[in-house]
Amino acid sequence: MSYFDAASSAPLHPVARQALHASLDEGWADPARLYREGRRARLLLDAAREAAAEAIGCRPDELVFTTSGTRAVHTGIAGALAGRHRVGRHLIVSAVEHSSVLHSAEAHRHAGGTVSEVPVLRTGAVSPAAYTDALRPDTALACLQSANHEVGTRQPVAAVAEACRGAGVPLLVDAAQSLAWGPVEGGWSLLTGSAHKWGGPAGVGVLAVRKGVRYAPQGPADERESGRSPGFENIPAVVAAAASLRAVRAEAAAESVRLRELTDRIRARVPELVPDVEVVGDPVDRLPHLLTFSCLYVDGETLLHELDREGFSVSSGSSCTSSTLTPSHVLKAMGVLSEGNVRVSLPLGTPAEEVERFLAVLPRTVAAVREKLGAPAAAVAPAPAASPTSPASDELVVDALGRRCPIPVIELAKVITDVPIGGTVRVLSDDEAARLDIPAWCEMRNQEYVGEEPAPRGTAYVIRRTTP
Repeated sequence: MSYFDAASSAPLHPVARQALHASLDEGWADPARLYREGRRARLLLDAAREAAAEAIGCRPDELVFTTSGTRAVHTGIAGALAGRHRVGRHLIVSAVEHSSVLHSAEAHRHAGGTVSEVPVLRTGAVSPAAYTDALRPDTALACLQSANHEVGTRQPVAAVAEACRGAGVPLLVDAAQSLAWGPVEGGWSLLTGSAHKWGGPAGVGVLAVRKGVRYAPQGPADERESGRSPGFENIPAVVAAAASLRAVRAEAAAESVRLRELTDRIRARVPELVPDVEVVGDPVDRLPHLLTFSCLYVDGETLLHELDREGFSVSSGSSCTSSTLTPSHVLKAMGVLSEGNVRVSLPLGTPAEEVERFLAVLPRTVAAVREKLGAPAAAVAPAPAASPTSPASDELVVDALGRRCPIPVIELAKVITDVPIGGTVRVLSDDEAARLDIPAWCEMRNQEYVGEEPAPRGTAYVIRRTTP
C-alpha cells in the first residue's frame, strides 16, 4: 500500500518512536514536583521545549505544548483577541484557512465580534495588498496560514506580517503544514503547529506567543504551560514530538529537492496521461511534497475508493470537508474545479517507483470511473463541431435537479454541441457544487459562462457555446 496522504497525518518518524519508548520510563512523573522523578521529568520537558523552540525560531519561554494543533489555534486566537479587546473586536482571516481557524472566527462572530475574510488569487495565495486593505483601527488580530493544506501554495507571510506590524496588529500563523520544511520567515506574533503533521505523535500541538504580544489566557486558571494549556503534560509524547521535528528538519533540505522532483513529475504527467485535468495551486511557490489536481466528469469519492483498491491512499480536497456534500471552501475560494479532486502529499522517503506506479494506474482508474458515470466523448477527445445540415436549437435545457455533481456537468458536456455557435444551454441544478464546477468547466472547455438565474427549483446556470 502506498500512503500518499502525509498532509492529513504523516507516518510516525522512527526517531519519534524511539524517543517515545525511551521517555515512557523517564517522563511519567509530575514535572512540577521537586523529588528525583519529578526533576527527571522536568528535564525532559525543558529539553523538548528548547528543541522545539529552536526549530520554530522562538524563545523557549514563548512556547507551550497543547493537546493538538486545533487546540493551539483555538487557544491562540481566543487569547490574542481577549488580550486586545480594548483595541476592538475585528478579526481578519484568509478565505483558505484551515477549518480550525474558520471555526474560531465563526465563534468570534457569534460572540458579537466582526470578521473580514480576505479573498485569494486563483493560485490560492492572498495578495498582500488585499490583506493590508482589510486592516482597520479596530483590528485585534490577523490570521494567515504559512502554506495551504489542500493545494500546497505558500502564503506571503513576511509581507503580510510587515503590513500588520505597521498597523500595530499581531499576526497569528498556522504553520501546521510547513514546519517540517523550515521555520516561518517574517515577523509573526503567534504561531501554531501540530506534531502529527511532521511525523510526531498525535495529541501534541505547539503554540508560540512572542514576548510583548498582548495575550489573556481564557478559561479557568491553570499553573501549567504558563497558564495557556491546562492539564498534565504528556511528556513522552512531547519529547517524541520535539525529537521528530529536529529529525525531519535534518532531512528537509535533501528530501525537499527529491520530493519536489516527484511532485513536479506528477504535475507534468497527469495532464498528459488523463484528458480534462486541472492541476491547481501555485506551480512554483508551494510545499515540495503536496499537489492537487481535479478531473472533469469524475466523482471524487468514487475515484478515491478505486485508487484505494489499487493500493494508493490519497485524499480529496481537505480531510476536514470531505465528509460533507459541499465543495471544499479552499477550492471554492480559488474558483477552480472541485469535482474529481485528488490531493497527493508524499511522506518523507517515498520511493520514486511508487510515484511511477501511481502514474501508471491513474489513467485507467479515471477512465473506468468516467465510464461508470456515463461521461461524454469530450472526456477523451474534443467534440466535433455540429454539422451545418443538422437541426439545432438555439437553446437547450438540461434538468439535473436532484443529481449531484459531476452529473450536471456531464449532462452539459453531452449537449453543448447540440446548439449552434452562439446558442445557449441552461442547466437546472440544486447541487451547490454546480455553482463552482460549471463555470470551471466553461473555462476549461473555452465556452462562455453567462451566469446564473433563479429557477422555481434550484438554480439555472446559463452557458453560451463559443467554440466547436
